[in-house]
Amino acid sequence: MFATQSRQTFSGTITDEECPIADHSGMRMGSTDAACAIACVDDHTVPFVLFDGEATYLLSDQDKSREFAGKKVAVVGTLDSNTQTIQVTSMAAAE
Repeated sequence: MFATQSRQTFSGTITDEECPIADHSGMRMGSTDAACAIACVDDHTVPFVLFDGEATYLLSDQDKSREFAGKKVAVVGTLDSNTQTIQVTSMAAAE
């Protein structure tokens, strides 16, 4: 049984599971946060995640996440609280 909530909006930064606090200085896999996140995903086969300042969420849409790597976004979707995965409905740059 899935523990799913209703659709909601999550705000945070798209990063990778290796650098979940969105600070890429320790990894130095690229010259920018976006480049580091993409390199970590590609080289270490880890997923993109959303970091909201406190919690980290896996994202169902990894292709869309790549487009926004290193950026603040608003993600609309439903959260599976068992896996901490957001089933992404939409993703857009945060204002």
